[in-house]
Formats: sequence, C-alpha cells, structure tokens
Amino acid sequence: MIDKKTILKLAEERIEELNSGIYIVELKIASGNQIFLELDKEVGSIAIEDCMSVSRNIEHNLDREIEDFSLEVSSAGLDQPLRALKQFKKNIGREVKVVTSQNGQKFQGILKAADEEQISVEVKEKRNVEGRKSKVWITEELPFKYNDVKEVKLIISF
Repeated sequence: MIDKKTILKLAEERIEELNSGIYIVELKIASGNQIFLELDKEVGSIAIEDCMSVSRNIEHNLDREIEDFSLEVSSAGLDQPLRALKQFKKNIGREVKVVTSQNGQKFQGILKAADEEQISVEVKEKRNVEGRKSKVWITEELPFKYNDVKEVKLIISF
C-alpha cells in the first residue's frame, strides 16, 4: 500500500513551488492504491493547471513498477461540504447550510466566524414575541462546534 506521508510530501512540494495559496483539503487512499487528493485555494478558485501540476509531481515520483496506483487530483467542488479551516475562513460572509450531527437539525445563514474549535452562523427566523400578535424576524449568531456538525455546505444562488 502506498504511504499517505509520501503522497502528502510530494503534493506539498509542488504546492510550495507554485506558491499561489493552494492547500490540501483531503487526501484519501482507498484499497487498490486509489489515491484521491482534493485541493482548494485561499483566494479565488483552483485552476485545472494547478491540479495537473500537483498530479504530475506525484506520478513522476512514484514507481508503477513497484506498486500500481490510480491518482485523482481535483478541486474542492462547490457542492461538497466545507472540511478544512481554511475553507471556512475563505467563505466567511457567504450563506451556508449547517446540518447538526446529533439530530440532523438544519440551520441556514451567513457564516460569520471560524476558528480551530467552531464556526458561528448568523441565522434569521420569524418567532412569536410576547406582546405582539404577528411573528417578528429575529437575528442571532449561533456557535457550532465542529464535533457537533455533520456537514456545512455553501448555498449557491445565481
């Protein structure tokens, strides 16, 4: 089986050479040496040339004669959940949907902050308020610890 540390080292080598804010979101090595590497960029989006460059560096430094493998290097898709802290920080100010891990409760709002322990999302909802006949829009910022979140996805609107 191909070593994860080797793949990380080869990918990070090229990422450092490119020096364009690229980072690794996820690296998976499945059975049969199927390597899946997902990249993102701190500002803007990843170009296909960036993925190709990282892929080539990995391919050219692994010997298929010793161990066969398949390699897929891709950008973090818009439809994929956010997973890396840098992704959360990059998307502060954008609308997200949060699904909790305990009961699957869903919240939709603006991602306001992210750190190593949690994110906070500003949500708006209509609620009954004492002394008023009709519901009133209430805005509040809710904290979510990463352990309590099943997934966080960007809301894409055109």
